[in-house]
Amino acid sequence: MGSQTRRRLTGAPTSLTFRTFVALAAGKAAARATQLAGRGGGTAITGMVARRVDPQILRKLVLDRGEPVVAITGSNGKTTTARFTAALLRGEGIEVSHNSAGANLVQGVTSLAVSYSSLRGRLPSGVLVVEVDEGALPKVAPELAPRALLVTDLFRDQLDRFGEIYAVKDAIESVAAALPPDAALVVNGDDPMVAILAGEREGTRVTFGLELDRSTDEITRAADTIRCPRCQADLTYRHVYLSHMGDYRCAACGFKRPELDVAVTSLEVVGLDRTRCEIRTPAGRIAVDIPQSGVHIAYDAAGAIAILVGLGVPLDHAVESLADVGPAFGRLEKIDADDRSIVLAFAKNPTSYNTTLRALATEGEPRQLLIAASNTLVDGEDFGWLWDVDFESMAPKVERAVVSGLRADELANRLKYAGLSPRKMTVIEDRRDALDEALNGLPSGRRLVVLSGYTPLIELRNEMRRRGWTGRYWTV
Repeated sequence: MGSQTRRRLTGAPTSLTFRTFVALAAGKAAARATQLAGRGGGTAITGMVARRVDPQILRKLVLDRGEPVVAITGSNGKTTTARFTAALLRGEGIEVSHNSAGANLVQGVTSLAVSYSSLRGRLPSGVLVVEVDEGALPKVAPELAPRALLVTDLFRDQLDRFGEIYAVKDAIESVAAALPPDAALVVNGDDPMVAILAGEREGTRVTFGLELDRSTDEITRAADTIRCPRCQADLTYRHVYLSHMGDYRCAACGFKRPELDVAVTSLEVVGLDRTRCEIRTPAGRIAVDIPQSGVHIAYDAAGAIAILVGLGVPLDHAVESLADVGPAFGRLEKIDADDRSIVLAFAKNPTSYNTTLRALATEGEPRQLLIAASNTLVDGEDFGWLWDVDFESMAPKVERAVVSGLRADELANRLKYAGLSPRKMTVIEDRRDALDEALNGLPSGRRLVVLSGYTPLIELRNEMRRRGWTGRYWTV
C-alpha cells in the first residue's frame, strides 16, 4: 500500500490519565482471571470491568487518539464479513485489531480496545475492525467515529430487544447520516431498507450486492421488507438472491436497486465446503475461491471488498487473502469427535435458519440432528419467529433428532407441526446429556448436525472442548 494510505490509517498520541491506566489494568486482569478459571476468553468482562472504572475508556483509547476504525453492523453476516475484512487488510500489509470472537455489544467492543491496548494506552498501528451489534451501534459509534461503516442487511431479529425492523433501520440511519464526509458508508444495495440509508448524506458511499442472471432464492413468508421503503407499495423483483434481497424496483414511485460499485457476477456454491465467485470492482474483476459455503458468503465477501474500496486500499492480494479464511465458530464448522463427524450450524432468526438449511440440504443434511434453542437475554426471549423457519423442507430428511435447550418443548412442538414425527424426537433439556444421546445413537457413516442458537451452541462447543475435540471458540 502507498505511504499516503498508511499515514491516513494511523492514529495520533494523547496523554493517558491515571483513571484510564487503572481501567486498563483492571480490564486486563479480569480477562486473565476469567481465562485461568476456564470461564471464557474475557471477550466481554474485560470491557465491562474497564468501563466500570472509566466509562469513557473506549472514547479515550479510540476516538480521542484518532484511531482508524472499520465498523460492521446489520442483522446477519457481521462476523464473517469482519473476518473477511480483517484478512483483506492484513493481505495488503495493514495491521488489524479485530473482535474475532464476535463479542459485539458495548462491553465486547470495549474489550477489543482494552485487550489490544498497552498499559500506556497505545493501540497497535493499523486498523480496528469492529463487529457491532445493531442495537449497540448508536451507543458505540460516537465513541469510535468509524472511517468506514458497513451495513450488511436488515431482518427481524430478537423483537424483544430491538423492536420491529423499522426501529432498527431508524437507529442505524441516525448513525450513518452523522458520518463525516471523509468516512465511507458501505451498504448492501440488494436490501431495500439498507440501500436507502442516509441517501442524502454527502461523502463516500459504496454499494455492493449480487448481479447474477438468475434467482438463487424466492420470496417466502420469512421475507421481511418486500415493500418500498419510500412509498410502501409492493416491490417487484427481477431476481431474488436471498430472502428479500435481490434486484428490485417499485412500480409506484420508481425506487429501484442502486447501481452496484462492487458486484458478484458469477457464483458457484460447492457443498458445505466452498464458494466460488467472480466479483466486479472499480479496479477490475476478482475471481475468489473461499473455503466456506453459501450465497451469504458471496455477500459477505463482496461487502468486505467494498470496505477496502471505500477506504482507498488496493486489492492486490485479495484472492490469496480470502482463500485462507475458514468458517467462524458455529458457521458450518466441522469438528472431529473421536472418529465421528460433527457440523456446528449457528442460526438465530428465520433468514439465518433458512439459509443454513439450504446449505445443509446440498449434501442431504440434516439426517442425524441435535437442535437447541434457549431464551436467554443474549438469544432473545421471543420465539414466535420459529414458525417462519422452513422446517417443513428439513423434516423429511431427518432420521433422528435430539431437541435441547431452555425452550426444547417449544422447539419440539414446532418440529412436530413441520412434519417431524414425535417418534423420531428425543427431548433432553440439558446440553451435555443431549450431546451424549445424539452421539451414542449416531449410526456408522453418519455425521451429526448441531443446529442451534447462540447460547446453547457455546455450551455445546465448550463441552466438545472439554472432551478434547476442539479449541476455545474465541480462538477460531
